[in-house]
Amino acid sequence: METLSVQKRDIVKKKLNVLRKQGFIPAILYGPKLEPMVLSVEQKQFDKVYAQAGASSLISVELDGTEFPSLIHEVQKDPLSGIPVHVDFYQPDLTKEIEVTVPLVFEGEAPGVKELGGTLLRNIQEIAVTALPQNLPHEIVVLVQGLKTFEDRILVKDIVVSNDITISRDPEDLVAQVIPAEDVEAELEVPIEEDVASVEGAEKKEEETESEEEAKEEGDSGEKEESEKEEKKEK
Repeated sequence: METLSVQKRDIVKKKLNVLRKQGFIPAILYGPKLEPMVLSVEQKQFDKVYAQAGASSLISVELDGTEFPSLIHEVQKDPLSGIPVHVDFYQPDLTKEIEVTVPLVFEGEAPGVKELGGTLLRNIQEIAVTALPQNLPHEIVVLVQGLKTFEDRILVKDIVVSNDITISRDPEDLVAQVIPAEDVEAELEVPIEEDVASVEGAEKKEEETESEEEAKEEGDSGEKEESEKEEKKEK
């Protein structure tokens, strides 16, 4: 389990932009048996742990010598730079199963690509699973060596996971297949228009004030949102 050191944060005395300029990310830690704690975490250390653990496996959030087994539940990023600007850590009940989304990692070489000149189509890039928090995987490996022809398929039911994990998706859903190269070329000929609305929305989001972020963390609405998150995960 990866360990991430954090510090308590006084949101009244220290402005968020100042904190970020000093190389730290504002954060909050909460859970069904834990009072919400306002924190900060060094960005470089967070980036390293997040790359290893992702959002689907437990990490140890260490605060003043005390460790909290937690998930990196949500990472808010600057819409233009992609740099993390806020992190939610969630400490789940280790005795209850929860559902998370886990990335799929495709390994091996499909004969249909090498011998037939086809293209590997990854229809599903991530998948929802249910397990006890301590049994959640960082990723799930999908082997593609069995895709020898254009008729071969990898379905959800073909994904191999341990007995401690349940995949929360239709077993007959298509995961991957090899398709003829000309099918891919036909798709690429479809013109792609720039989504101006999404760009404008990103710029607007960047302009949100620090006072709104602080109010979210301390206000009643923030506590209500955390309660809803907890209920959703326990279902």
